[in-house]
Amino acid sequence: MKKISIAVLVLFHSTLFAQTTVQRDPEIEQMVKEVSADSIQSYIKSLVAFGTRNTLSTQKDPKRGIGAARNWILSRFNQFAKNSGGRLTAIIDTTTYAPDGKRVDTAINLGNVVATLKGTDPNDKRIFLVSGHMDNMRTSVMDRTGDAPGANDDGSGTAAVMECARIMSGHSFPATIIFITVAGEEQGLLGATFMANKAKKENWNIEAVLNNDIMGSNNSSETNIIDNTRIRVFSEGLPAYELDKNGKMIRQLGLENDGKARQLARYVKEVGERYVDNLNVVMVYRNDRFLRGGDHTPYVENGFAAVRITEMNENYYHQHQNVRKENGIQYGDLMEFMDFEYLRKNTAMNLCNLANLAKGPSMPQEVKVDVKNLTNYTILNWKQSASGKTKGYYVLVRETTSPTWQKKIFTADTNIKLPYSKDNYFFAVQSVSENGNESLPVVPAVGR
Repeated sequence: MKKISIAVLVLFHSTLFAQTTVQRDPEIEQMVKEVSADSIQSYIKSLVAFGTRNTLSTQKDPKRGIGAARNWILSRFNQFAKNSGGRLTAIIDTTTYAPDGKRVDTAINLGNVVATLKGTDPNDKRIFLVSGHMDNMRTSVMDRTGDAPGANDDGSGTAAVMECARIMSGHSFPATIIFITVAGEEQGLLGATFMANKAKKENWNIEAVLNNDIMGSNNSSETNIIDNTRIRVFSEGLPAYELDKNGKMIRQLGLENDGKARQLARYVKEVGERYVDNLNVVMVYRNDRFLRGGDHTPYVENGFAAVRITEMNENYYHQHQNVRKENGIQYGDLMEFMDFEYLRKNTAMNLCNLANLAKGPSMPQEVKVDVKNLTNYTILNWKQSASGKTKGYYVLVRETTSPTWQKKIFTADTNIKLPYSKDNYFFAVQSVSENGNESLPVVPAVGR
């Protein structure tokens, strides 16, 4: 490789933290514009009208309960499929769940509504999944008969998934996208666990899971803060899956902040803020909130990259509460407490990430950092992507204390020599298409 001069080194160093301009893909930009607050509101209105969607509620009533709700969601997915040229198909994926002595006291037919938008490239086996849970609860999770609107928890996530399916079904993507609304979240992440375990057993190539739960309200229960410009993305740093096997390498290379989920969170932030105006994607460095759990966790525990997307300020008067008024406070998860413009932006943030991932090439393979010698430069090399049309690669650079990547350096080669010490920076490589759609980044392994 050609020796890098001191002058070039200074130039690189001076531009390391400069803003890198990445153009928007016109097709994704148009899809983002099609996300409709009115459409999302109509989905939630229909969901609330089922009275309750408790997982233990009736599955025989055509107008009330979890059975009616999931049938309606399936009908909407099938309606969207008419615009897909046969690529979108939808089913209710069911399993029998026995009483567990915890939150299920009778045998139930547990059903997830799953819509699959098949990728157009037969050589591209990647799957990207977006999720929300259709079930909800009152103050008691075992109350299967009383009214429970569930507008925000998790009508918001369910509506976001449906709106993404509506728009994206009219477009083609090399990779496959799965839109799923699960049951049993309030009963202990049952539907997501069923799906994640199935994916692991059948060796699905899931590269990313975006789980949306409580993402449509703009205020908290303790303060007067109203904020519809920020959305949280929760992600783990250390992998829950096979940590014992990888712990030594993680410690040696200082990668405690670079697990699959954390890399996905950085990607979600970058792409979300690229396409959605007036939205700040806030990364939270933990898998989930205190005393709570979400449907991304079963995927994380099975080794998939998964994050939780949640509104910035939660209002606990409107979660897991019977509808009532006490001491002048209105309790209950009612539609009147929703901010549909905020939910539109959060839905668009999901859509642009799914589209950018599914349009982009697969990740570069066998990314390695050369550590044969003590140097003040860094040599990276990798093998080309297994699928997708690749224009080239972005080499990502950040200081070890930086939460996000600070520099994207383009190269058409499969190796690069950088005037930055491998001791002082973190690096990653991602594939990029002709339209600028990036794969997820790959942190290099040690090469000799």
